Amino acid sequence: MEELKKRKLEEVDNDNISEEKLRSLLQPLAKTQLLDLLAKLGSKYSYIAEEIMNTASGDPVHRKLFVRGLAWSTTSETLCAAFEGHGEIEEGAVIYDKITGKTRGYGFITYKNMKSAQEALGASSKYIDGRLTVCNLACEGLSSGTITSDQAQRKLYIGGLSPETTTEILLSFFSRHGEIVEGSVAYDKDTNRSRGFGFVTYKTLEATKKALDNPERILGGRNITVKYADTKSRTTPIQQPQAPPSLGNPYPQPGPAQGQPGPLNSHYTYPPSVPSYPSATSYVNPSVASTPAPYAPPPQYTYLPSSVPPTQDPVGILLNGPMSMPSYPFHMPQQ
Repeated sequence: MEELKKRKLEEVDNDNISEEKLRSLLQPLAKTQLLDLLAKLGSKYSYIAEEIMNTASGDPVHRKLFVRGLAWSTTSETLCAAFEGHGEIEEGAVIYDKITGKTRGYGFITYKNMKSAQEALGASSKYIDGRLTVCNLACEGLSSGTITSDQAQRKLYIGGLSPETTTEILLSFFSRHGEIVEGSVAYDKDTNRSRGFGFVTYKTLEATKKALDNPERILGGRNITVKYADTKSRTTPIQQPQAPPSLGNPYPQPGPAQGQPGPLNSHYTYPPSVPSYPSATSYVNPSVASTPAPYAPPPQYTYLPSSVPPTQDPVGILLNGPMSMPSYPFHMPQQ
């Protein structure tokens, strides 16, 4: 088998395939096929692996780190000093707000070679100005290996901290439950004083559960609060509804005698029967139905003429009856 491979390699060398010919062969291949081919050749031949490393190191995407969790007092000089132990730094800066001029809590570090960046990623957590910072490749943003899908279930909120509790004290207290990848006390931007709470993110879910179940909640002489930073991440088992307690049968029901087994309300059916709607043929259109007979005319009444003469009003107006009843007396005189 090995002799056959050598023979094929010799045949390829004898053919002396040009670079243009190789490009034309590789152009129709998909990206995944090219990646598999280069990875396979690089693992077998060291000079191909070295060429791949040199090409990748020239791209700043593999040398630029994103550092988050910086203190408000951290400057670009202190940031570079914390990372220069891994290699020569090409550029490093803390990002500031353009309006307020204050730090935004993160920065960037760019190394001159990719090897230094890989070493820095191996120790992604660093103490800088009393804060535990975390770094990852800038091209990955917040989707790096340190930020996994279960981070919400590994991040805890710590409340009720005393003003004297620093980040070092907080992390030292909670590190007994497991490895911490990120954590700090929250400080006010203007006064740089503790706001009385902080956050701790563990590397594993087991360590997070230990911290939640630990009954000792006293730090700095105060009772502290420990809970999930994201309340939605807490998974609680679904409780099945419980049947209400049996109150017996306070009202006698027809059917089996009291105290004897048998279903209650056995003569009732559910759902109850509903009468059907009348058919279309039984419906009579009001416009077609016969109209009722008109009302009978009212009886006519006649009034006899009055024998009492009309009276005279003190003003001199003769008071007669209504126009429709000319003889009807409007005012009766005294007898």
